[in-house]
Amino acid sequence: MTMFTAVKNVKSIIPLLDRVLVQRIKPQQKTAAGILIPEKSLETLNEGKVIAVGKGALNKDGKHIPNQVKPGDRVLLPSYGGSTIKLEEEEYSIFRDAEILAKVDE
Repeated sequence: MTMFTAVKNVKSIIPLLDRVLVQRIKPQQKTAAGILIPEKSLETLNEGKVIAVGKGALNKDGKHIPNQVKPGDRVLLPSYGGSTIKLEEEEYSIFRDAEILAKVDE
């Protein structure tokens, strides 16, 4: 994974073409009974929230094919892949639209 740190604000990141900026949802650190779970025991969830999307991939005629997700969508992500960006103690990932596995219906 690639780690970028030059950007100061997540709102200044605009994905290009068919790329999607996603923030992974953090696992709960407490059980339902209120017991704290150690950080080493926490699994990374393969679920995230879409923060921003690009215009979409280009077809043969040079027209944009719109992405299948939009900002605010909850999505399922692959275990590996994407480029990681760390901003102000928060981590974000950039995936291609085709790499996103599914949209979570609420």
